Parts: sequence; structure tokens; C-alpha cells
Amino acid sequence: MSQITSLYVYKVVGQASDGVETRDLVEGLGLAPDGPIDPTQMVSSTDYYEFFAALAERDPNGFQLPLRIGGAMRSDEFGAFGLAWKSAPDLHGSYVRSERYGRVLGNAETYSLEQSAEGVFFSLQKAGDGNLGMLLSNEASLSAVVAISQEVSTAPFIPQAVFFKHSLRGDPAEYAAHFGCPVHFESGRDALLVSEESLAAPNKLGDETIAKFFDHHLEQELASLADVNSLEKRVRLAVAQLLSEGVPTLSLIASKLGMSARTLQRRLSDRGQSFQNLVDLARQELAQQLLRDTDYSLAEIAFLTGFAEQSGFTRAFKRWAGQTPRSYRLGVAAN
Repeated sequence: MSQITSLYVYKVVGQASDGVETRDLVEGLGLAPDGPIDPTQMVSSTDYYEFFAALAERDPNGFQLPLRIGGAMRSDEFGAFGLAWKSAPDLHGSYVRSERYGRVLGNAETYSLEQSAEGVFFSLQKAGDGNLGMLLSNEASLSAVVAISQEVSTAPFIPQAVFFKHSLRGDPAEYAAHFGCPVHFESGRDALLVSEESLAAPNKLGDETIAKFFDHHLEQELASLADVNSLEKRVRLAVAQLLSEGVPTLSLIASKLGMSARTLQRRLSDRGQSFQNLVDLARQELAQQLLRDTDYSLAEIAFLTGFAEQSGFTRAFKRWAGQTPRSYRLGVAAN
């Protein structure tokens, strides 16, 4: 069964026009009208689409509802996913993380990047039969991507164009004014077209705590590079810098170190080392330091060490340390 984060339910309600009754619709989804809001709590996508359509029909400004919802989204509201998004080095990294980690917001929608001659398409794929609630949800989702991109990027962000599979619902000028670019309907895709320049613009890295943590962690690693195992440490450092975007490949790390993948593999082999072992060590060291020195949740630490799901992180940590991440953190706190 396809599911969507309940966060979206509360965002929809929060943007309803004054005086529109919403409590019965929220309760119909099995949620408390007044929260608390937990992005990890899911609702059926079918029920969510029905809820969205029902509320849009009640709202005298229902046409604008999905655009208002998307425009009001902020990265901090998405929990670990939002942290992964805003702490990426640039928008390209944010979008890559959306591909990898989007499932934590539900399995009804996924994102993908596709290179084209005009730029890069950031496409939304969503499970459903194309009913009214689903197309409203698609408009809200792409509007949210634009809003969060504008929030985190150091450069002014405007997509080159926006595309929707569904037909136009109202005044096209309202869509163009909202997105600041041409909006195409019945296009065969739900996507933003983004320029290479926008994707390459640095992010603001709004979370100063995580920035300071990684600065400290990497400085410690740099200080130890002078010993006889410097190649191994350089590899581990390069891996740690990239983990929050997923586990980097041998060829990518080799490129970062200024050598070919074959050369790096041979030099590690000469030292009795393997790339995969060094990746594991980098993930273990970073995980243990995050557990010791920060109060990030286990889900957030899973993201920052390259895991798509907290369960995978827990299994790996038990293999590394012989105990769960939670037990490790409690043991450190008790000493």
C-alpha cells in the first residue's frame, strides 16, 4: 500500500482559508487535528488524495491551495530528510539526496534527475490513478521543491520551466506568477527544468551545528594525515565528506585524490587494504563521533553516514560495535 507522510496533511490544513472546517477531514485520516506533527507517521496515499480533494472543494480559494501549501514548506519541517537536503554542498547534492532518501516521506512518490539539452529535469513520479487529489498533490510537491530550493541556495532560484501531466485547472497567469517561469500542462511529465548554473550554486548550509561538527571532525582527520597510513586516512576523509549524499564510488574518491581508480585500488592493495573496508571504517568512525558528540536522532545520523534507512544503519552499527547505536550512546553518556 502506498503511503505519504502525515506532515503533508497538516501543511494542507495550515494553508486552508479562514473559516474552512478541517477537523473532521483530519480525524478521518486517523490523525489528531492539533498534532503533534511527526513526518515519520504515514497515511494511505489514497486517503490523502481524497482528503486533499475534499478540502480543496470546501475552500473558496481551493484553486490556489496546492501552490500556497508548497510555497509555505521549509526544510526544517522534513526532519532528517530536510537536514540531508539543506546540508548538501549545492542544489545538485540536494536533488541527489531527494532521489536517495525520498522514501522516508512515503513510498507513493519518488524523484529523479535527468540530463537534457535544455538543462536538467527534476522529475516527480507518484503512485495513483491521476484523480483530483493526486494532481493537487503534484502541484504542491513541485511548488515545495521550488520553495525549499529558494530557501537553501545562495543564488536566486527560478526554474527554467515547470511541467505537469494534467490539464490546466484555471488561469495560467496564476501559475506563471507563482513559479516565475513558463508552466506547461499535458506535457507527459511532472517536473522542474533547472539550469546547470542553478544546480551548481552553493547552498547556505543553514544548520551551523552540523557545519561546525563536520569542520571539527575533518580537522581531526587532517591533523593525523602525516603518519605512515596517510593514503588510508586520506581515503577515509574523502569518504566522510561525501557520505551524506550516499556511499561514494572508488572512481569518485580516486578523482578527489587526483589519481585513477586503478591506481588507487592497486596502492590500497599493496598496503593490504580494500576500498570497501575503508568506507566501512569511515562510516563507523563518523557514526560513533556523531553519537558521542551530538544530539542528532538516529535517523539523522543514518542519513549523515550514507544509509537510506535507519534499520540499515542499526544493522551495520551492530556489526561494527557489537551493540545498537542507542546502547552505544547510552553507554557513552553514562561514563
